[in-house]
Amino acid sequence: MSNKVDTNFTTQVKAILNKLYGRSVLKDSLLEQAIEFYEQQTVQQHKLDKLSQRIKELSHQKDDADAKRQIEKLERNYRDLKQESKLESSDRYNYLYTVCKDILELTEGNNFAETIRKSAQVLGTIQLLCPTEGKRVPEANERNKPFYKAVLTLRLLDQLYIDQVIAVKDGHVKSVIGDITGEDYKLMQEKTPEIYAEFVEKVQIPVMMASLLQDIGHFHPDAQRIVRGEDGTQDPHRTLPVEERKQLLQINYRETIRFLIEGIGAPMYVGNSKADREKFNIAEHKKLVFIKHLLKNAIAPKQGIGNLLKVPQIYASIILSTKPSYNYKLLPKVYQALNKNAEKGACSQVVVDTLRTITGDFPQGFGVTFIPQDSDGRHGEHYEYAIVNQLYPNNPEHPKCRTATRGLTFIGRGQDIEIVDDISLYNTQTAKKFAALSKDRLNEILEKLASNYQERKKLDLLPRCWNAGEYFGMKNHQKLWVKSS
Repeated sequence: MSNKVDTNFTTQVKAILNKLYGRSVLKDSLLEQAIEFYEQQTVQQHKLDKLSQRIKELSHQKDDADAKRQIEKLERNYRDLKQESKLESSDRYNYLYTVCKDILELTEGNNFAETIRKSAQVLGTIQLLCPTEGKRVPEANERNKPFYKAVLTLRLLDQLYIDQVIAVKDGHVKSVIGDITGEDYKLMQEKTPEIYAEFVEKVQIPVMMASLLQDIGHFHPDAQRIVRGEDGTQDPHRTLPVEERKQLLQINYRETIRFLIEGIGAPMYVGNSKADREKFNIAEHKKLVFIKHLLKNAIAPKQGIGNLLKVPQIYASIILSTKPSYNYKLLPKVYQALNKNAEKGACSQVVVDTLRTITGDFPQGFGVTFIPQDSDGRHGEHYEYAIVNQLYPNNPEHPKCRTATRGLTFIGRGQDIEIVDDISLYNTQTAKKFAALSKDRLNEILEKLASNYQERKKLDLLPRCWNAGEYFGMKNHQKLWVKSS
């Protein structure tokens, strides 16, 4: 496996991951910009307060020429500081906006079917880039989760509108696209491109921004003191006591909103038309209010539009979990946890069911093991590997996959296959039947599929699933979404 060069698509996905939650010496990712904003905020406010106080003190002597000059200078300094702050916010807004456009470039096709395919490719690529065992899992999942969640949120928005569920009832969404039907929504890009362009700017991008910013407040110093402990030595991914968890949620919401309003805000109008400026400012203010509305409603969404953020947030926190209890083999049980959340009233069951229609039980990029069948439908005496590569399965329990092996040999261009219960080793009954094979035969199969003896020792003789990360590390194995021959 010497060829570690990525396809262009994988390179683009990695670039966006770095732009969002990456860490580098340049400190220019969205996360690092937020951390810097939180650090500077206190200092900046202190300077402004000091200037205000001094202006107030001198205002009693404004008849004095010297005091008047000092006031003018202080007011100029105050305006300069505010302007500097506004320019920094504008830069952050433009950065976030550009990243959202980059995401749309990767996920949106020329029609609805192409958008679904490209979105599956992004979700699968992110999953396959994440380690599934070892110390790096929590850190990698924390970094990759916002992008993953934003894509899920876009696709959930689509399906909720197609089904005429929650999104339709939101005033902002309705003001942009009116009363179009679910079918017309699917064809909006082709039939009404001018409405689609408005929809992208006024709905999709704000929804993405809300999703990407949803947990940014966790990186405020007050939140980090809870997460890492007062002395900074605690494991940031440990399970917190209930009271600390409540505190963290409050801080996260407060500081996420602060970063949204003060750290990003609305973009500045460029141009000389007063009428256009006013129109621009009103439109941007509406978008900002919509983002805030989404974030606020995601805390306790009940049956409302807050579910658009909340349900993907819970889903992504399990699929890309940062907890020590993370277990790759249990990822297809994700909807058990989501259904429990819905039962407790933490989110809407309708929205959970809608997301399950899109993703199925098996996340994109998950490694599935199955028993091949011959042309007469007889089961073979060995198993093969496949990778989940399509959204919208016919049955949530039957993932649509691309085969990764044939005759126990890894291949670069497999076939698309639906893995139903009686050939899926994830299905307990099928696994029990297949377990009748001798240990020697199972060892023989494993020997062909595992790259070395050490790896073989760690693998189950009868694997319910497999970790496809190493396979995906080869460029010619990264084309799981290209039409199979």
